[in-house]
Amino acid sequence: MSRLPGQVIRLIELAIEEDLGTGDLTSEALLDDDLKGRAIIEAREPLICCGLEVAREVFGRIESGVVFTSLRAEGEAVAAGDTLAEVEGLMKALLAGERTALNFLQRICGVATLSRRYALIASGRTVVLDSRKTVPGWRWLDKMAVRTGGCTNHRMGLHDGVLIKDNHVAACGGIGKAVKRARCNVPKGFEIEVEVDDLDGLEEALGSGAEIIMLDNFTPEEVARAVRICEGRARLEVSGGIGLDNIGAYLDAAKVDYISVGALTHSAPAVDIAMEIVAE
Repeated sequence: MSRLPGQVIRLIELAIEEDLGTGDLTSEALLDDDLKGRAIIEAREPLICCGLEVAREVFGRIESGVVFTSLRAEGEAVAAGDTLAEVEGLMKALLAGERTALNFLQRICGVATLSRRYALIASGRTVVLDSRKTVPGWRWLDKMAVRTGGCTNHRMGLHDGVLIKDNHVAACGGIGKAVKRARCNVPKGFEIEVEVDDLDGLEEALGSGAEIIMLDNFTPEEVARAVRICEGRARLEVSGGIGLDNIGAYLDAAKVDYISVGALTHSAPAVDIAMEIVAE
């Protein structure tokens, strides 16, 4: 039985359906039904291994007799030329699943690889969080890849965390009013986080008793001032426009509890992974 959640299985089935359609015309024309083969899945550049179970599921959904052998651990750093997995079975099944399996792996490993870069930069200085800026339908996979790379998930969706953003504040008539309403209506056990876009908003959020305050689009200098104003009365999260090119400036400016980076999932480049048939 697959260890993947139902939403990922549905995504895999949809991906196979859109690629395979009514059948693989090329393989049907060229290959005998009983021809068997073996292939390797290989990294073509340095990357963080992630998502091999998804690739296994792709081939298994096409042909239950395919044998998929993982050769690298999830989260392992691999070099260009390293073999990630071996696949054995009917040649038609191997070729039918090749592109779909690689599409998943290239995206998942790409997110994990980028996550590792951020985790190493921030190690011991802050916690790097992701966001909900994920590919629609890919939320579980994107966030799994972030964790595998070494960063931390913020919230999975709207259902498992309270974050009062600017539009909530506008609808409620102010930060204080929004936090008060949340405190009355949110189930016990949930902390309240509120987004602010200036130091006046920070003061209001501190007065409201919010446990976490998101400093949205603050400069490094403004973050340093915010830390001095806060004096530990709430946990601080920095967000907005932070990437590999400027995260160092924020880390140097002041110690905050979290830095959230939407680019972990919305801008992670796919990595180069290939499948090659091995001659017997």
